Amino acid sequence: MQRAGKRPETVEIHTTALVDKRARLGENVRIGPWCIVGPNVTLGDGVCLHSSVVIDGHTTLQSGVEVYPFVTIGMAPQDLKYAGEPTLCEVGANTIIRENVTIHRGTAQGHALTKIGSNCLIMANAHIAHDCIIGDRVIIVNNVVMGGHVDIADDAKVMGSAALHQFVRIGRGAVVGGVCGVEMDVIPYGSVLGNRARLVGLNWIGLKRSGAGSEEIQDMRRAFRTLYPRHSNGAESVLEVRIAEVRQRYGHLKRIAEMLDFMEAPSKRGLTRVARNDGMAETEGA
Repeated sequence: MQRAGKRPETVEIHTTALVDKRARLGENVRIGPWCIVGPNVTLGDGVCLHSSVVIDGHTTLQSGVEVYPFVTIGMAPQDLKYAGEPTLCEVGANTIIRENVTIHRGTAQGHALTKIGSNCLIMANAHIAHDCIIGDRVIIVNNVVMGGHVDIADDAKVMGSAALHQFVRIGRGAVVGGVCGVEMDVIPYGSVLGNRARLVGLNWIGLKRSGAGSEEIQDMRRAFRTLYPRHSNGAESVLEVRIAEVRQRYGHLKRIAEMLDFMEAPSKRGLTRVARNDGMAETEGA
């Protein structure tokens, strides 16, 4: 990365783009027509801004990030408490951000940081609010909207037009169905559907893709049925007993231990309730 004010010879900037001379640009950066890049922006090697992209604030795009037209990254948060304090926005390496996405920087009341991991795909018209933390290899499908302080772990998928309430946590490898209204946390490898979202099973396909073997998947199936039996009122005190039982039997398995740790971690929203239409449903996920 070159120091501010000095641009590598390999940088390509369209004549209509406005790039502040204080911005830090890496090798082979391409900035297309009508883009605007602010003074506190850092673009890593190989970053591509196609056209009409606005990057503002203390924002860093790591190497290989590709940004499509009409995206804004690092703009001020939509939070009335925000008083202009300097906060951060970061996008990890090789992430792709499609048309009309908005990503706002953090607030002092949160992490003071909005962060997207590496190798993510953020599809068109999605909104990622202030202080959201998104892991690696996450897929956010078209028209997804999320409130502030949402936490999405690695390898999760959020399908089209889903809406995530502020402070919701989405566990590793979970899948959120299309048009879901998610008000509560989704367990790792869980699958939720509906408005309001309900837990319908585990993301079996996602588990297979992540390398889980058939025996481990069967153990996860048994653990899930213990945690969420068909005829349960889901009372929190009873769930604590079930968590302890599953930990005793399956706590040595990494993915199950991760699920249990997530369920026991402090939460501002609580856990998404299981669907009860005709007994516990299961889904293949994504």
